[in-house]
Amino acid sequence: MRFDDASIDVLAEIIAEAARAEIMPRFRRLSRDDVRRKTSAADLVTEADIRAERLIAARLDERWPGALIVGEEACSEDPARLSGLEQADLAFVIDPVDGTFNFASGVPLFGVILAVVVAGETVAGLIHDPVGGGTLIGVAGAGSHIRHGDGTRETVRVADPVPFTEMTGSVSWQYFAEPERSLLARNQTGTLASFGYRCSAHEYRLLASGHAHFVVYNKLMPWDHLAGVLIHGEAGGHSARLDGSRYRPWHLGGGLLAAPDRDSWEEIRRELWKGA
Repeated sequence: MRFDDASIDVLAEIIAEAARAEIMPRFRRLSRDDVRRKTSAADLVTEADIRAERLIAARLDERWPGALIVGEEACSEDPARLSGLEQADLAFVIDPVDGTFNFASGVPLFGVILAVVVAGETVAGLIHDPVGGGTLIGVAGAGSHIRHGDGTRETVRVADPVPFTEMTGSVSWQYFAEPERSLLARNQTGTLASFGYRCSAHEYRLLASGHAHFVVYNKLMPWDHLAGVLIHGEAGGHSARLDGSRYRPWHLGGGLLAAPDRDSWEEIRRELWKGA
């Protein structure tokens, strides 16, 4: 199954509708009852997450009845939903509000992520910025671009390779166990600069558009990474799990490193784990 421009337009409008109807009206207007903890004080769910996911899932089911729909909040209630990704003929993977901690804190760094998986392969990814109004889109074999809020399109490309000491990157060291956690935090200081948005939607946007060089993740949930990895790859980048193997939709572990190209990937992997 191929997703043509018309199908991508439908998907882009669905997630933009969810942002307009369910997310932005609640931004900086959440009550205490609208925010709940999941696993920790840094892992939250809001009424916007729940309602946006329901809207997106309903629209997808109307347009593609019978497709597997894997939403972050639905999987929090029923983790078994994840098990169908490897076998599904067609699946949609949704993060209704990526960066929920930021959203709940009133910080305008959050996004809506949607990935399309066909027969175990990610074939399209969309990342919508509700605040800025643009959507980052990648389609397998067709490149990546940003569709701005005014309807114009801009092709995106990853950053040119540079030495490790001149790179800007993000390492989610907080999701690693000691002693690896401290090793990564220390070795990251060998780069030019670091960033940490607590929002993979905006981190992948930065990476795919050439404004940063790498990201390292250890916690792998499909709604956080499938779309971003596809978009980054179509923008010319190279991503792999930390052992060098290919990242697939059903992988929940093994870490992930995204870089401008394979040689940069090798250099980053070597430098960040130096002394291990």
